Amino acid sequence: MNKLLNHTHDPAARSWLESANTLCDFPIQNLPMAVFRTAGSHEGFRGGVAIGDQVVDLAALSAAGLLQGVALQACTVCTQSTLNDLMALGPAAWQALRHALFALLHVQATPAQQQTLRACLVPQSVVEYAVPARIGDYTDFYTSIHHARNMGRIVKPDDPLPANFQWLPIAYHGRASSVVVSGTPFHRPMGQSALPGGSQPVYGPCARLDFELELGMFMGAGNALGQTIALPDAENHIFGVCLLNDWSARDIQFWEMTPLGPFLGKNFCTSISPWVVSLEALVPFRLPFSRPAGEPQPLPYLDSPANRAQGVFDIQLEVLIETPQQRARVLRTSFRHQYWTLAQMVAQHTMGGCNLRPGDLLGTGTISGPTAQEAGALVELTQGGRKPLDLPGGEQRAFLHDGDSVVLRGWCEKPGAAPIGFGECRGTVLPALAGV
Repeated sequence: MNKLLNHTHDPAARSWLESANTLCDFPIQNLPMAVFRTAGSHEGFRGGVAIGDQVVDLAALSAAGLLQGVALQACTVCTQSTLNDLMALGPAAWQALRHALFALLHVQATPAQQQTLRACLVPQSVVEYAVPARIGDYTDFYTSIHHARNMGRIVKPDDPLPANFQWLPIAYHGRASSVVVSGTPFHRPMGQSALPGGSQPVYGPCARLDFELELGMFMGAGNALGQTIALPDAENHIFGVCLLNDWSARDIQFWEMTPLGPFLGKNFCTSISPWVVSLEALVPFRLPFSRPAGEPQPLPYLDSPANRAQGVFDIQLEVLIETPQQRARVLRTSFRHQYWTLAQMVAQHTMGGCNLRPGDLLGTGTISGPTAQEAGALVELTQGGRKPLDLPGGEQRAFLHDGDSVVLRGWCEKPGAAPIGFGECRGTVLPALAGV
């Protein structure tokens, strides 16, 4: 993976498509990927690339005669309903397609190229999306020290931080079948929970439904069973990054998590944004990785000069709650506060010989910053529900109500770089199914 700036990061670059030159999530410097079709149609899903307010239909582009070589090979596999085969091709193919699209969308493209590519555009306003990959496995990490301490103070106040947290990226195996694309509603889950002072658990709808602000990363080329992915090579295996909401039934989760990890409290729904942003697009927003003085330093297999130099991504994040009455932002933070990097998560995942495959999804775990207003879940923001959030208009939320929608948004910005965005990840809570 090339971690250096190149011509696709030029903040002065402009597209012939005017909507890409306004302040938007998808300028020419971004070019994220998804799978889409015209909403309500019987078309097959296929790969697309976002530019301004349009989608480049990669199935149409592959037949348009504008590409050749590796870029054409990469585009051709995007005619399928998932991006798994593109993910398997590796970073050279991903970059070839991205750079070819950059050239075709640039103002310096020839009039003939512009005319041909314009015929491959579909307005984002008329499309629907699907999960971008066939997800074989889903792993969710636990890598924010601020989240870990906030949760520890609620669940285990005398010893809030797990002894292993500062030594390795902790994770659990999630449920791939319930990963859904943004905009998919879900029903409040049923399950067991323990009431304070009760002698036995009760069964019923979740009463403490929560969101978790996360990023997801889709894996590209994998590794063979028994082999490992070394830290310096880990980013070559990451196809790209999306927004992820790991919905959580806190009352069910806290009852079932002794002695094992999350089960029904987590497996009912995980929402992801449709657009997957490449690590190449994120190059301008890299930062050094370091540990505070006096804290444990990573063991050698989780450490490298490159990871120290630029292993962190400064991705701005926010969460909004939409009730039937209003829309309110409840937190804003940055991914730069995470205790472990994307590369360290991938390396740790394979150190025992686990084989990752193209399309596997890894969640970063809840992203919380150092201040109380940057906590990435309601359970933290409300101190376990004891101090509900005051929303405009007199509403309060300790946990989510039926009819609430949660919207995650992400973007990158800094002086001297073109801002890019991730779109949104949205989900709506429906009432528990009657008769369950």
